[in-house]
Amino acid sequence: MEHSTATRALAALGHGTRLSIFRLLVQAGHGGKLAGEIGQALALPGATLSFHLKELAAAGLVTAEQRGRAICYRANFDSMNGLLDYLTENCCAGDQSCQATGRC
Repeated sequence: MEHSTATRALAALGHGTRLSIFRLLVQAGHGGKLAGEIGQALALPGATLSFHLKELAAAGLVTAEQRGRAICYRANFDSMNGLLDYLTENCCAGDQSCQATGRC
């Protein structure tokens, strides 16, 4: 992952509402959630939800699929895992105990 891509993703997740939306979509798994379900779960008006979903999509963190008159949103797990890999790429300067446990 490039530094600029990571910066965009982190900036998008740096807003509380967008972080809540993203976490909800991660919990939903690969099936995702319809826009109306997201709005209802987080008590967000449609325009506000649409704005935040657009920002997450621009950062590559969510994908959208038209389902008739509704839109289904999904977390982009490849992008999420790429961001996590980027953040931990040189964790603890290669300390083997850190790499073995996945924790520092």
